[in-house]
Amino acid sequence: MRRIVLLSLAAAFLLTTAVTSMAATEVQMTGDARIYANFWSKLNYTGWNPTGTQTADAVTIWERFRLRSDFIANEGLKFRLGIRVNDTAWGNNTFTVDNPAVSIQVYQAYMQFKWPNTDVQFTVGLQDLALPISNPMLNGNPILSNTQGAAAVVSIPVADQFQIIAGFTRLGETNAAFQTNTTQTADNLDAYFMALPITLEGFQATPWGVFSYAGKQSPLGATATGTFPRYMESNILVNAESASLVGQGIRTPYNPCFWAGTTLAVTALDPFKFYGDAMYGIVNTTTAKRDIRHGWFFDAATEYTGLDMMTPQLTFWYSTGEDGSMRNGSERMPFVVNEWGPTNSFLFDTGQSFGGGHMPVNSVGSWGLVAGLDKISFIKDLTHRLAFTFANGTNDPRALRQANILIGPGNYVQIGRDLTTKEYVYGVNFDNQYNIYENLALILETGWSHGNFQTSVWGHRLANATRDGDAWKAAIGLTYKF
Repeated sequence: MRRIVLLSLAAAFLLTTAVTSMAATEVQMTGDARIYANFWSKLNYTGWNPTGTQTADAVTIWERFRLRSDFIANEGLKFRLGIRVNDTAWGNNTFTVDNPAVSIQVYQAYMQFKWPNTDVQFTVGLQDLALPISNPMLNGNPILSNTQGAAAVVSIPVADQFQIIAGFTRLGETNAAFQTNTTQTADNLDAYFMALPITLEGFQATPWGVFSYAGKQSPLGATATGTFPRYMESNILVNAESASLVGQGIRTPYNPCFWAGTTLAVTALDPFKFYGDAMYGIVNTTTAKRDIRHGWFFDAATEYTGLDMMTPQLTFWYSTGEDGSMRNGSERMPFVVNEWGPTNSFLFDTGQSFGGGHMPVNSVGSWGLVAGLDKISFIKDLTHRLAFTFANGTNDPRALRQANILIGPGNYVQIGRDLTTKEYVYGVNFDNQYNIYENLALILETGWSHGNFQTSVWGHRLANATRDGDAWKAAIGLTYKF
């Protein structure tokens, strides 16, 4: 009996301690919801999917919800849990976990804490991942931006003007604890990264670098069928000839990948502000020459913030493209998730308020200009954004033609996405936002685009489809942020 009493007292003490601890934890919730409709004509410039085998719906209605909960123990320790229902179509999906595509997802789950008595901060778990970019007007880094992944990151302040950010992320792993057989296979895509932000009066720069190993059987490393889901293999690993010959992206077990670059922002001449980014990437350096992929990208942008009613912006970019031979590898910069695009240009997957509201143009393997007017406002609570975009390819026509012959159009390169030196596109987007309440907005995004594409590269069927009218879109909906 005495033992039972002691155990009961101990359990009560632990329960009281737990309740006290829970009571001391502050919970803060933020989130957003959006409901919108997309109206499209000539999506992908053809009105079809990338391979030209399906017709795009002219009107779709979507809904998305995100909830972020911070469990804060003190100013130096918290846990973030983020869940989402990700762009679910009306009439096609459900908002429950029984949906075959599983609508309810965890997209953030990380601990964040400071080492006691220091400002050294650790962030460990499923978190947002992005490489540095010089200014938000460019939306994101063309190598890795606006995505989530499992990572461990440490931020070390060295001085008021300088800090060190370093970390490790596992971008993909085909198998978890055990392989499918007793032979160990290279199925990881791991990356180590470092950034060195420097902040001075009127000047900012962030040199950065990434080293990665791409496993032969990693999710981004190989496919058995020769297809390329979400273009990952065509983005990061091989050229079309090596893919078609070996039936998989890479042949050696692990393949090193290197990226390096820097951002630059000069605001000393405010209200004139200047931004720039330069970066280089190379992958598959230990395998056959035809499998090596390397290339570089740079952008330069300026804006004038001295006007109350609008902000003029101008951006130029250039990226290397494929030459006429595939036996010497690929000359396009490898990337993982590219969401670069200035002034919300709808030709790129950028910062549109609503999903699926962009054309497929690839900033890698192209050059061009974007001229825009942002934050246009003449009436309270009503703002507008206007942008004109011109893009020309830097890929040799022979390279894309051979890719289509070897693998088929839309599987490695896509019409309207990957441009040759003789192809161009231009477009205009006009976006509008009216704040009904402080955190409830009615948004209308519109866009129009015209493209010129080579029949000798894409064939009569696809090329003729792009000439049967120009592409345009309209997206209208509500966003609620709390």
